[in-house]
Amino acid sequence: MNAEVKAELLRRAKTDLDTRAALIESGELYGGYHPSMAAVHAENAHALDDIIQHAGWPGRILAGDDGAEAAWLILQHAIAFPDLQRSCLPLLEAAAESGDIPASYPAYVRDRICVFEERPQRYGTQFDWDDDGLMSPLPLQEPEHVDALRAEVGLEPLAVRTRQIRAETVNEPPPDNIGQWRQRKHDWAVSVGWIADAPPD
Repeated sequence: MNAEVKAELLRRAKTDLDTRAALIESGELYGGYHPSMAAVHAENAHALDDIIQHAGWPGRILAGDDGAEAAWLILQHAIAFPDLQRSCLPLLEAAAESGDIPASYPAYVRDRICVFEERPQRYGTQFDWDDDGLMSPLPLQEPEHVDALRAEVGLEPLAVRTRQIRAETVNEPPPDNIGQWRQRKHDWAVSVGWIADAPPD
């Protein structure tokens, strides 16, 4: 294990979570992608990319269980870096295949890529506000098989996770205008290169 890599990943993941907590406390998190949060995500993305270039994907062998989890969190939150997320997905899949990280890690990243590319997700890990103002899974590739697919990567049934997500976000205000909310997300995805400049479906 590389203690320096582990320490850096843990420090950067803590900065991410601490920044998010501060923005929740101030009420600033829910008005869009806050510049402070974006800056932390960008710094962390560049640092993770540097680690990968020098040492490969930081799984358990390189960074321990908690360092591997921190690397996964940093990658998930590198939402303004499509090329990084796309290029890391095969690394995560290989690491999961060898047992160096949990199988759920690439499942989350795969779903996140699908959602930002405005495609249905496979495992139902990504949620957003629905038309009724409830946190719900975003569109699924195979809704009739999603629980079996989730079980394959060690995830609980989707109904259980939906209840958890709704309990965790009970104090988060849904957007006043869901159509505008979705359009802003689409425009942002275009601006950072997730999708071409075309109207959402």
